[in-house]
Amino acid sequence: MPITNQQAAERAFLRPLYADTYYPDHVLDKGKAILLRLCECIEAERPSDLTALYVLTHAATEEFNVLEEEFEAAGSEIETVAREEIAEDFWFVATAYGFADADAEELIATRDW
Repeated sequence: MPITNQQAAERAFLRPLYADTYYPDHVLDKGKAILLRLCECIEAERPSDLTALYVLTHAATEEFNVLEEEFEAAGSEIETVAREEIAEDFWFVATAYGFADADAEELIATRDW
């Protein structure tokens, strides 16, 4: 399903991480796919409030938890720079879909990284 939100469709998710060779592109591609699926889920399910949004963002965060193993297997990890960039992209998604009052920490509250 193509993303219809213009802001989300044009976003270069995880862009700064792609510029750093510490983060393998093939793993970043999977992280980008998680964020794009989150956008698709928001568009499909149309959460009506923050509680419903957090259910979707927590599920996407769980996917990043699993992805951490792939970062480690590739000699990388979700460390401070990556955590901040991922969190920023979650915040971007929330605001792009009209949830500017979302709590940035709650969006990724289920993270292990």
